[in-house]
Amino acid sequence: MPSVWDSLIGQEDVVDELARAASDPSAMTHAWLITGPPGSGRSTAATAFAAALQCPDHGCGSCSICTTAVAGSHPDVDLVRSETLSYGVEDARELVASAAVVPANAPWHIVVIEDADRLTEQAVNVLLKVLEEPPPHLVWLLCAPSPEDVLATIRSRTRSVHLRTPSTAEVAEALRDRYGVDPAMAAFAARASQGHIGRARALATDEEARRRRQDVLRIPGGMRDLSSCFVAAEELLAMATEDAASITDPLDVAEEESLMRAYGFGAEGVTKARLDKLADRALKDLRKMQASRRKRAVRDQLDRALVDLLTYYRDVLVLQLDAGVPLVNDEMRTQLTQEAAASTATDTGRRLDAIERGRLAVQANGALPLVLESMLVEVKDPLVRVR
Repeated sequence: MPSVWDSLIGQEDVVDELARAASDPSAMTHAWLITGPPGSGRSTAATAFAAALQCPDHGCGSCSICTTAVAGSHPDVDLVRSETLSYGVEDARELVASAAVVPANAPWHIVVIEDADRLTEQAVNVLLKVLEEPPPHLVWLLCAPSPEDVLATIRSRTRSVHLRTPSTAEVAEALRDRYGVDPAMAAFAARASQGHIGRARALATDEEARRRRQDVLRIPGGMRDLSSCFVAAEELLAMATEDAASITDPLDVAEEESLMRAYGFGAEGVTKARLDKLADRALKDLRKMQASRRKRAVRDQLDRALVDLLTYYRDVLVLQLDAGVPLVNDEMRTQLTQEAAASTATDTGRRLDAIERGRLAVQANGALPLVLESMLVEVKDPLVRVR
């Protein structure tokens, strides 16, 4: 029998716990913290749980309640996705106000926050009271990479469940069985994605995603001197910016068109001058939000590229240590073997450390050109520590 839990891969223990809570009031609590590494399915687990809580059959997966809850269109399930770098105080106040609404035709009003790690300390302070003393109809489902990524005040007021990274075999099986991907392509995408379900599906079905990944993995072989490091940094940022634009540009256009229609664009008797005057403030606010969203999208795309770069040097280290585990980038074995022979395991460890520090700096709002340049200089020469 199908159910809302079918979309979760390799998470049997978590499914058992959440399904039990959905069907047994004694196992239920008002606030949950769902954690797990990127790609493990945190938001998928949260929306599946929300559907199971609202569905009379506790998550049948086929009724309108289940389908609308998972899709984000159920009136009593609020899916909150941060399109900026953080949730501020005003965002938190809006959440508190919406959470107070009594459910219309459901047992619960459920608020799913997909990036609870992006809540600022001030925003958390606004939420604390409603987290600690919620109305009886309210359920909070907060998602974050790990419990340590949210403030202790949130951890102490929520019940935590942790998802694991699915195995390569589990991801490959899901690609074959659920999306009809060719077995060879499914095996490649599962290996290359390192258990990230969404990334695996993109690599399996999108030739452009595969090409972008190859562009990133060619970077180590092209860094011969200092100037080539700077060129590589520029190319890496340009790729991330272009990929981010392909995501945000259509959203920007649709939002601006919707805003202008709301202010009377195209209506009889509404002049452009009057429209500009009426919409000026709203348009400025919208474009400010859009700029913040673009900034986050660029950083998210960069992080994905740096994860691919990490897999390259991870494979080099595997060969240097003769670890006997499969290579992520087995199709590049010849180049990886040459890289392994030309350096030491200590050098590779330093390169991996430089990339991890680069990831942290990217997410911490560092100046991207400088972050990437200094990171790649260290990767080329691991004895050089750029400060």
